[in-house]
Amino acid sequence: MTASADFIIIGSGIMGNSAAYHLSKQGYSVLVLEKSRNIGNGGGVRQSGRDSRELPLAMYAVKNLWPNLSDELELNVEYCQKGNLRLGKTEAHLKVLDSLVQKGKAQGLELDMISAPDAKAICPFLSDEVIGASWCPTDGHANPLRATLGYYRQARRQGVTFITDQTVTEIRKRRGRARQVVTTTGTYEADTIILAAGYESRALAHTVGIDIPMNPLLLETLVTEAMPPMFEQMLGTAAADFYGHQTEHGSFVFGGTSGFEEMANHNGEAVSTSLATSSTCRGIIAYLPALADTRVVRAWSGFIDFTQDAIPVISEVEEVPGLILAAGFTGHGFGISPAVGLLLSQLASGQPLALDLKAFRYDRFKAKT
Repeated sequence: MTASADFIIIGSGIMGNSAAYHLSKQGYSVLVLEKSRNIGNGGGVRQSGRDSRELPLAMYAVKNLWPNLSDELELNVEYCQKGNLRLGKTEAHLKVLDSLVQKGKAQGLELDMISAPDAKAICPFLSDEVIGASWCPTDGHANPLRATLGYYRQARRQGVTFITDQTVTEIRKRRGRARQVVTTTGTYEADTIILAAGYESRALAHTVGIDIPMNPLLLETLVTEAMPPMFEQMLGTAAADFYGHQTEHGSFVFGGTSGFEEMANHNGEAVSTSLATSSTCRGIIAYLPALADTRVVRAWSGFIDFTQDAIPVISEVEEVPGLILAAGFTGHGFGISPAVGLLLSQLASGQPLALDLKAFRYDRFKAKT
């Protein structure tokens, strides 16, 4: 089977779906290939605590895209802009937070250090162990599944073709340009190929001689039973004990760290472990004792594409014209996804870019000499 389009996007996560939506909105034909049978993807829409190179993307998305996204996609993405508290329990934690605050403020972000009483005024359920926090009132959270679905549905309405169960094996050049995408069931052709397949982007980029220095890292998440409304803020900590929020449904969605993430590769399968779930629960209880008896109803895990410098690659490839990379989002791509999808569409169609992408070039990585 051979099919063609103006653009092929490999990967139907939120980055690929967002790019497909924006390109089809401009009238281009778009084909999206997805390995899974399912279309899908913390939920944090966070500006605070970001790398200085990534922060402009987050600020642009929060200012220009997230507020109207539910209306634009005709689906409630559950965007809630009620702020982000990042909590500290020790003086060392406060130093970490203060450093993040100063870096954010230097780039124009509304971000401040606040006292424990001020933090508890915002979220009364915090424990007495909290001695201070950073506070970003313009941060928030949204529903990753609904946002991904929203882009998918609206892109389909605009004519995008999505084909699932497509295991991509190779990108092929024709006359020096990336032109074909080969899967286990057929070959697809396009003028431009956007590679947005998470960690699997590394192996596929290899087929045209390009490497993206990144590794898979397991992250785990849990969800609780539904509870009465308690707080609307996104919460995180300087120590990364946990992060999460309460959903519109009432359940809490939390992620956390156990310290074993680099060891938790179960023969290439993402398997949730007792270590991570119990560690996250201990972190939650230390900061939010009111949740001590709340039941966890499920936990799940997945691999993120962790780059060497912890920021993504969003870039054309000079050695392979027609190929655009969008990978390595290192576990914090959701909040910037509306901006990334827009930028990918501009990059692919040759339009002026809303933001400078030089910091995200594929060739920024240099071998040590």
